[in-house]
Amino acid sequence: MFTGIVTAIGTIRETRKSGDLRAVIACPFDPAGIAMGASIACSGVCLTVVGKGDSRGGGEGDGEGDAWFAVDISEETLARTVPGRWQQGRRLNLEPALRLGDELGGHIVTGHVDGVGRIASVTPVGDSRRFVIAAPGDLAPYLAPKGSITVDGVSLTVNEVSDEPDGTCHFTLNIIPHTAEVTTMGAMRAGDAVNLEIDVLARYLQRMQSLRG
Repeated sequence: MFTGIVTAIGTIRETRKSGDLRAVIACPFDPAGIAMGASIACSGVCLTVVGKGDSRGGGEGDGEGDAWFAVDISEETLARTVPGRWQQGRRLNLEPALRLGDELGGHIVTGHVDGVGRIASVTPVGDSRRFVIAAPGDLAPYLAPKGSITVDGVSLTVNEVSDEPDGTCHFTLNIIPHTAEVTTMGAMRAGDAVNLEIDVLARYLQRMQSLRG
């Protein structure tokens, strides 16, 4: 379980295919604080730590960078997340799993991607940026103004929602300077694809409503 409050940006140092895809991710975390088998959300995807270390400690993470952890990415995950996301050099939003007693600063996030969206436009508004994101039409029932959405692992508030003639659903977000600075959102441009996770509460409410109908 996560909150959508990104704590660091990591970089995929290397990948290799052996059954599942294994990725080694460089990060600023203390390796001593990363437990084997722990869950870390990587740009909105809950993945399990299967290795860890630092550049001084030897192992598969040797080379440039600080600490590192390794994860295995299944074919199911590859199929449901942004194409090309799991390549060497790609930057990822990182969030360790929520611990009992931690502040719930965002909203409840599971780390299970519901669909891939695409940034339709990015427009400066004061010091912030206005993002318009095109989401698959099947996610439309779960999006509402002032509701929560997770975009590449970042908990955000939906400002406006519109259903488009092409069957997609467009929603707008306001990205403040702090969010742009501490996440990968600051480097995103129109045309970029993003992992989307709808609010888990909206998922259950929609299911209850469909059963009543």
